[in-house]
Formats: sequence, structure tokens, C-alpha cells
Amino acid sequence: MKAVVYQQYGGPEVLRFAEVATPVPKDDEVLIKIHATTVTAGDWRVRSLTVPEGFGLLSRLAIGVTRPRQPILGTELSGVITAVGKGVTKFKPGDDVFAFPGIRMGCHAEYRCMSEEAALALKPSNLRHDEAAALSFGGTTALHFFREAKLTTGEKVLVNGASGAVGTAAVQLAKHFGAEVTAVCSAGNADLVRSLGADHVIDYTTADFTRNGRVYDVIIDTAGTAPFARSCVSLRDGGRLLLVLAGMRDLLSIPWIALTNSRKVIGGTAKGKQSDLRLLADLAERGEFTPVIDRRYPFDEIVEAHRYVDTGRKKGNVVITLEH
Repeated sequence: MKAVVYQQYGGPEVLRFAEVATPVPKDDEVLIKIHATTVTAGDWRVRSLTVPEGFGLLSRLAIGVTRPRQPILGTELSGVITAVGKGVTKFKPGDDVFAFPGIRMGCHAEYRCMSEEAALALKPSNLRHDEAAALSFGGTTALHFFREAKLTTGEKVLVNGASGAVGTAAVQLAKHFGAEVTAVCSAGNADLVRSLGADHVIDYTTADFTRNGRVYDVIIDTAGTAPFARSCVSLRDGGRLLLVLAGMRDLLSIPWIALTNSRKVIGGTAKGKQSDLRLLADLAERGEFTPVIDRRYPFDEIVEAHRYVDTGRKKGNVVITLEH
């Protein structure tokens, strides 16, 4: 099968097309013919080793000290099951599915195997594969952090970095959970986030949300620009700061903040579950969650897609479509 591989860390130029063996499903696995995948900020960070402060060595230990252990990037996919292992009972050949391997990656290829118990679900019937491929990365991340925060109806939520893949998902999911949502983004993306349900929009280029005197029950920082030292004044007593993107110093300070402050900081890594994907699919079919797609590229132009993601200017998701 055709795949996009890289053998060293760096810019988009390290990527190349290669012929690799088509995977064979184990007893508990399904083989998926990939119709669409995405290029995410996660792909950019893993490919270039551009990681938050303090995570350089840990990142190399996790993904490869001198070269990547997993040469195929891609965290999410949508496609059709073409074969199943003899122990599989939840899926069958011909099923349209979407999946989220996450940090295990491997989706920038024509085929991928997934365990039937992994983050894998039937594709929403009202979405095309290029749309369903963009459901998982932002959706599962936002779900994880809102659950950790125990978000409840009527609470006030501020989404910092509201126009990215996680941010656009967070705006929609916060509204689903009954929150009043304030979105922080540039003026050029204000109409986008309003269309997703944001009740209020703050243009970060002209206003600082930490200086307007308003307080929130939950702040979710998807951009890495609202650490506790900056945003604590905007959290009510008992409020929660969700650090989707944070440096080592910010994460190490969480226990001390818990001991000395009425506010709570929640960090860590989000892990998508099969139940999360089923919920996202249900919300998509009901029209309550729609993946935002900025650009679509054919598989042959995936390097250009990486170059665009590297600019940091994408809105929502960048999708890659495959033709077999």
C-alpha cells in the first residue's frame, strides 16, 4: 500500500511517499480502507518535535530518540472495513467507520488495522468520509477535559483558541452541555465561532480577557497562552482551568495550586474512547456537532497540507482525501 513516511524529525520536506506492506488484521482487529484522514497540530508537533517547554527529552523517549519509531503520521481516519479478524463481533466488512488511533498514529496511509475495542465507531450516516475523518481529534479532546471539569448546565465557559480543531469542538460541546460560551479568537474568525454557538466573542488582538473584569466557571486553554498565573483572575472561586496545551512548569505547579487555591487546574493527555466516538457520531447525526473543515487536500498533496498546518493559521481541521 501507499503511505507517507518520515525517518527524521523536521519540516514537511522530511515526508515522502513509500510502498509498505498492507497490514493484516489480528483476531480482534478490523482492516480499514482509509478514505480520508487529517493533518493535525499533533502531526506537526510529532514530526518537527515542536513540543511545549520542558517536554523535549520526554518526547524523544516516547516517540524515538534519534528517529521516529512510528514512521507513519496521522491520528484520525474515516473509511470502510474490508476484512475482520475471526474473533471480531462488533463490525463487519462493508461497514463505514471512523477511528482515532491518536498518538499511535498510522493514518497517513491507504489502510490501517484497529482493534474492535479501540476508539472506532460507525460513521454518522449524514457525514461524508472527509467530514467524519475530522470528528475525533478535537471532539475527544474537548470531551475529555469537560468531563474532568464536571461541566454542568448553566456554567460560564471561556474557550481560549476557539478557532482551532479543539477550540471549534469545545465551543460546540460546551453548548451541548448547556454552558454559556465565550470564544477567544481573532476578529477574522468571530463569525465562524458565533455560527458554532458562541454567545460572546473576544478578539484577542484588541482585548485581553483577563482584564475585562469578567469571571468564568471553566476556562479551556487550547492555545497554550492562558496559564494559571495569567488566567486565575478570570476564574471564580471553585473555577477550573483546563490546560489542553501546557509546558512542564505549568503541569508541575498543579498540586501546589490545589493545596493553596480554591481554583483547580486540570492538565494531562486526553485519550479517546470508543464511547466518545459513539457520542460524537450521535451528536453529528442530530446536528449538534459539526467538524469545521478549513481545507481539503488530495493524498498526493499531503506535504502541502503539512506546510499549511505549520503556519499555525488553520481554522478547524485540514482534511486529506484518498482515492484508491
